[in-house]
Amino acid sequence: MSNVVPYFRSPFTDLTGSLINHQTYGRCEDFEMRMMNCLEAYGAERGVKKCKDLIDDFHECSSRKKQMMRIQAMKAERDRQYKAGERTKAEYYAEPPKIDAY
Repeated sequence: MSNVVPYFRSPFTDLTGSLINHQTYGRCEDFEMRMMNCLEAYGAERGVKKCKDLIDDFHECSSRKKQMMRIQAMKAERDRQYKAGERTKAEYYAEPPKIDAY
């Protein structure tokens, strides 16, 4: 887990505890808040088991591991199709959407 729970609390840990978080990045802030609320409710040790789904969602949002694996799989499939002759160099990538299509 990327968040470190201090073994003892002091005014110093309270002041520096909020320096490293994802609240200012905008992409994972909701996942982090749900995870931290769950961990706070159950405690650090029991929360790891009870909040496993929320922790996994937060780690996926921050690392994008599955997204990168999907991108690599799509590239490998395009390469396979190109080498097998199913795609030409001109149609290696899909056509972009037309202008003002959105």
